Amino acid sequence: MIEVVASIAALRAILEPARASGATVGLVPTMGALHAGHASLITAAAAAPCSVVLTTVFVNPLQFAPTDDLAAYPRDLGGDVALAERAGATLIFAPTVVEMYPTGAAGVRTSVRVGVVSESLEGAHRPGHFDGVATVVAKLFSIVGPCRAFFGEKDFQQLAVIKTMSADLSMPIEIIGCPTVRELNGLAMSSRNRYLTDSERTGAAVIYRALQAGRETIERGSRSAFDVRAAMRAILDASPVVASVDYAEVVDPATFAVPEPLEGKLRLLIAARVGKARLIDNVGAFA
Repeated sequence: MIEVVASIAALRAILEPARASGATVGLVPTMGALHAGHASLITAAAAAPCSVVLTTVFVNPLQFAPTDDLAAYPRDLGGDVALAERAGATLIFAPTVVEMYPTGAAGVRTSVRVGVVSESLEGAHRPGHFDGVATVVAKLFSIVGPCRAFFGEKDFQQLAVIKTMSADLSMPIEIIGCPTVRELNGLAMSSRNRYLTDSERTGAAVIYRALQAGRETIERGSRSAFDVRAAMRAILDASPVVASVDYAEVVDPATFAVPEPLEGKLRLLIAARVGKARLIDNVGAFA
């Protein structure tokens, strides 16, 4: 049966002897509100195989801006535990804010900032967000110790930030990116999809269609970032459900710079608001 712990001491008391006896640890950090996308990460950790499959459930206040509604973020620990267990998790770490930040979220004295890959796109539109992500993930890596950590590619820039941080700080963590899980209409699975009405959920698939249109522009031979942006924006701007677009961009996936002309491996990324939800998605391409 899955075990749920809420303290750092209790978690270490399980992991340290397990690792000493030869167990491998698979870590799936989450903010809860688990769905099939999270389940795919847990299943990947179990299949790796990892002897201990640890899922963390923690709504991290450091990555929310003052204008974000932290209190409204969906929380369902019972449902999360049940889904995680079905997917193959053996251990849940569900700490309180005070357990993670003893001086309180507003009184955190040490934070982690990752340069370059964190500065554009999400970093520009959500100042401080990636500092909060890097800080909590660094803390989780410190608590858990050597492990294989599984993250979804839906949050592609976040994955790049975490990979950069882990490499730069020589952390004994193997970072594994896993493919985005989509609904039948192509919409990337996200906890924020819960904010969508049925019609918005159907219409939000336009984000994936816009990404595909951008990729097809490259596949037809265009090497202009302007052309790719225009193809994506044409689809988004024509949609009645898209309230606003923060960005529709094509970048080098290693640096997040926009290459001109486009060449080699590329990543197309969109952030758009549909109803109450701000949704992000991305696809890979090659020029």
